[in-house]
Amino acid sequence: MYNKVCIKIGSNVLANSEGGLNKSRISELVMQIARLHQAGKKVVLVSSGAVAAARGMVVMDKKTDRVSQRQLLSSMGQVKIMNLYAQLFDLYNIPIAQVLVTKQDFRSREHYLNMKNCVNTLWENGVLPVVNENDAVSVTALMFTDNDELSGMMASMMGCDALVILSNVDGIYNGHPDDPTASVIPFIDAGESDLSQYISTAKSDFGRGGMLTKCRVAQKSAMSGIEVHIANGNRDGILTNLLDRSASVVHTHFKAGEGVPAVKQWIAYSEGFAKAEVCVNSGAIQALCSSKATSLLLAGVVRFNGDFEKGDLIKIINEQQQTIGIGKASYSIAKANKHWHDSKYKPLVHYDYLYVFPEFLT
Repeated sequence: MYNKVCIKIGSNVLANSEGGLNKSRISELVMQIARLHQAGKKVVLVSSGAVAAARGMVVMDKKTDRVSQRQLLSSMGQVKIMNLYAQLFDLYNIPIAQVLVTKQDFRSREHYLNMKNCVNTLWENGVLPVVNENDAVSVTALMFTDNDELSGMMASMMGCDALVILSNVDGIYNGHPDDPTASVIPFIDAGESDLSQYISTAKSDFGRGGMLTKCRVAQKSAMSGIEVHIANGNRDGILTNLLDRSASVVHTHFKAGEGVPAVKQWIAYSEGFAKAEVCVNSGAIQALCSSKATSLLLAGVVRFNGDFEKGDLIKIINEQQQTIGIGKASYSIAKANKHWHDSKYKPLVHYDYLYVFPEFLT
């Protein structure tokens, strides 16, 4: 049984067919989460559904742009869904707290650790945190892909044993879920090769993400040492059966890898905050993606795209423009240019501050 669990509930589980909230389904899930909380488990709930909750509450001006529409709906819907959560958890005498975040809150280790302290304080005082992206103020360019990405970041930040992503399908299929010949893949190793060929890229009616996003988040989280379960939130007793292992549940389980240090877990989710790109040659790629602990040396750099200072995050790309990893610069681009041909100069990115994406590891 897991002691720390991050549970993400998707919009298509929380919403009914008309776009409002499915109160009976939410009540069922709250009951299961309450049992976990009462058993002494630390739970962080990442809940979508704010935009879906507000559908039908207001008639918008046709001239309202899409960003403004989302701001309006999320602002109104967040109140509605939090009120419902408060009423339902109150039935079990469980206090809850609203934690609204933006991707900017993860942009530095200082902000990251401040967020971690907030959730830890809630846990220590018996309060269950309910987390959602603050869509009302998020800048489009720096929004989470969807709440799957947010849940992965929260699970990693809080050192959770498990991440449970509840969707409206049973898991990752080896084909399109609507194909009668397709079946759920029960187990996937953390270092599994790219699964995109099997996954439908279609997005949900209410959410921003699709199954491919869920898969990528799951792989990244599993590589961080977290057991990840993708399951159907519309099934009664899904959390109880899944986490207590009291019954066999059809779902996809991403097995946890060996894990990575906390600072690398932060870097893993910080691609959006990179200040520049460093293109490296095939030799450097081979070294960085091997099983050996290897730092990025200037000798492997082909070119720089953009400026950076010491401590900035930089993308590491190959000559095909693929981002293979993220690293923290040991010094500025001015110093890098000065010592570019000095084979004995210290690494541009030290291994301790380098994260290579799982799909590129050999």
